[in-house]
Amino acid sequence: MPEIIQNIDTWLFYAINNGWSNSLFDKIFPFITEVESWIMIYLFGFYFLFFKSGRTGKITAVTLILTIIIADQFSSSFLKEIFGRIRPCHVLGDVNLLVGCGGGKSFPSSHAVNNFAAATVVTYFFKKNYLPFFAIAALVALSRVYVGVHYPIDIIAGSILGVIIALLVSGITELTSEKLIPPKR
Repeated sequence: MPEIIQNIDTWLFYAINNGWSNSLFDKIFPFITEVESWIMIYLFGFYFLFFKSGRTGKITAVTLILTIIIADQFSSSFLKEIFGRIRPCHVLGDVNLLVGCGGGKSFPSSHAVNNFAAATVVTYFFKKNYLPFFAIAALVALSRVYVGVHYPIDIIAGSILGVIIALLVSGITELTSEKLIPPKR
C-alpha cells in the first residue's frame, strides 16, 4: 500500500478509534461488533424469509446462505492471506481496544463483507426498505474501526467486496431459481 494511503488510513483510524471515544460508544460499539449480538435477529430474519415470504423469500434465504459462505471464505481464507495486513491493534500504539484483537489478518474486514453482502442480497430480491439493512451493515463495519481491530480501508474494501459478491450470486440465483424452487402453477 502506498505510504500516503497508509498515512491517511492510520489518521482516519485514530480519528474514529480515539477521536470519537466516549463512555456511551464504548458500550454500544462492542455490542454492535459481536456476531452473537445479532444471532436472534439473523435467525428471525431467516425464518421470516424462508417460511413467511413465499417463493421470493425462499430464494432470498438460499441466496443469503450461499452468498455468506462464498463471501466469508473468499475474504477470510483467500484475500486476508494474500494481503496479510496486520490488524491495527497489533501494530499501532494508543489503540482504544474494546474487544479482543484476534490473531487474524485485517484486510478486508469479513464483518463488512458479510453484512454488506447480506444487505445487498435482501435488497436485490426485496427492493423496498433497503435502508435499515444497509444502516446495520454500515454500523457493524464502522464498529470494527471504533473497537480497534480494523482500519477504515479494511471496512471500505470489505463493503464493496460484499456488494459485488452478493450481486453476482444473486444474479446467478435469479437466473437459476426456476430450477431451484419452481414457481407454483
